[in-house]
Amino acid sequence: MKQIIIILLAGLVLSSCKSRPAKKEEGLKGEISVSGAFALYPLVVKWADEFKQLHPGVRIDISAGGAGKGMTDALAKVVDLGMVSREVYPPEIERGAVSFAVAKDAVVPTINASNPALADLMKSGLTREDAIKLWITGEHKTWGDVAGTSRSEAVHVYTRSDACGAAETWALWLDKKQEDLLGTAVYGDPGLATAVQKDPLGIGLNNLSYAYDEGTRAPNPGLLVLPIDVNENGTLDPEELFYDTKDAIIQAIADDKYPSPPARDLYLVANGIPRKAEVIEFLKFILTKGQEFNVPAGYISLSAGKLQRGLEQLQEK
Repeated sequence: MKQIIIILLAGLVLSSCKSRPAKKEEGLKGEISVSGAFALYPLVVKWADEFKQLHPGVRIDISAGGAGKGMTDALAKVVDLGMVSREVYPPEIERGAVSFAVAKDAVVPTINASNPALADLMKSGLTREDAIKLWITGEHKTWGDVAGTSRSEAVHVYTRSDACGAAETWALWLDKKQEDLLGTAVYGDPGLATAVQKDPLGIGLNNLSYAYDEGTRAPNPGLLVLPIDVNENGTLDPEELFYDTKDAIIQAIADDKYPSPPARDLYLVANGIPRKAEVIEFLKFILTKGQEFNVPAGYISLSAGKLQRGLEQLQEK
């Protein structure tokens, strides 16, 4: 009888151990809010998806609304991080803006795939002087003016209506500011791309993620990227032709074959050095393992020096 009791007690102990799950170490928890540049939005979404696989207890809310909104929201502490697709200005730094360079991309001129002067444009390209005469002085009135031919079709210029890094960077290439740009103003990167897709005579400016299809890596349906005649010799040389696919232009940007600006660094901005553990870990992830997702997502990874500077900033408490 004593042996039976001992066996029963042992069974109860084992049963109790099996029914009581092993205690798991508490994981990272919390919420991260991000807003701002359309240019950075697709990549931040990818980073967030990957980060949440490692830290399922962290919720990340991301909204696009332009670089100006991202900076405003970050400085007002409405969000933890603002997506900014331009350089951070000294007055913003004075107000507490701390920027982390996280990727690089470019703004490109986009035209309708049915442009009547397409054949000539693909021979001549767009010079910086052409861009000035389109977006700054308004001297170019026809597509013949742009292509250097006698074509008389009017050129319809588009720009952005929202405060954004794309337009600011494009204007910087022309030694101006966004408010100096002429053209029909359209809200957002997707909106501007759609406007040009619907207008055979249109020309606009878009970030790479909205000029090219992520799946096919070719320009989005109805759009083409107008090559820039970098050396301004009036013709597109073989080394200036790298716009057929997203991968080709990404490599050209990495090789400094595309002018900078309108190529530029992209930033995540906080008001002061972040203190929330989940925000710090998210930034660390982006500046290290997260960089492996840049190129597949259509962006360029940054130099080791820039990434290290970002990591060092997180230690400046």
